[in-house]
This record gives sequence, structure tokens and C-alpha cells, in this order.
Amino acid sequence: QVQLMESGGASVQAGESLRLSCSASRLIYSLAWFHQAPGKDREAVAALHVDDTATYADSVQGRFNISKDSRKKMLYLQMSRLKPEDSGTYYCAAGGPYLGTWSQYSYRGQGTQVTVSS
Repeated sequence: QVQLMESGGASVQAGESLRLSCSASRLIYSLAWFHQAPGKDREAVAALHVDDTATYADSVQGRFNISKDSRKKMLYLQMSRLKPEDSGTYYCAAGGPYLGTWSQYSYRGQGTQVTVSS
């Protein structure tokens, strides 16, 4: 079993930056961040693959950066130039297939809330 816990969510203004953190009981392969906007499905915004390459959703490409600290067992999502549409709940996940959906990840956190005001 892997326990995941997100933190770092906050209310910010458009254009500002925010870093989300995910603490893991152990850091395993295939890590990802998912975003769920109010009334919408949960979608992957960034994924870090087995070979440490990263994939981003088109909507966050160039603005978000996913990284990990294996020693600290932490996963991060650095978000910059935030937009109101980035608002919602962000979840970290681990142990899923390449470009997997939320339900395909074996381990999933409870989420942290981000609100971006215009």
C-alpha cells in the first residue's frame, strides 16, 4: 500500500504561482497530478513516467512543472501564470499506466483545493 497526501492548495490571484506537494509513504513508479474543476471530470494535467520523462496536458504546457524528490518521498506540481480555469481540486496519484486515467492509478490522494481569482 502507498498513502498519498496533498498539500499546498490556496486561493490566489490570476497570474500568480503556487506549488503543490504530495507526500508519499513510498515513492513508486508512474506518478501524476489530476485536476477536477467544479462540475467536470477528473483529468490528468501532469505525469512523471518510469524514465522520469514528463507529460503535460495542453492546457498547462509551459506553465506547470511536475517533479519529485525521491529522498524525501515527495511529488511536486509547480504551477505558474495561474488562470481562473485552473481552479478546482488537485490530486496526486501513483502506480498507473502511461497516460492512464484516474481509475487506472492504484494509489490516489484525497486532494487539495486551488482557487484562482481573476
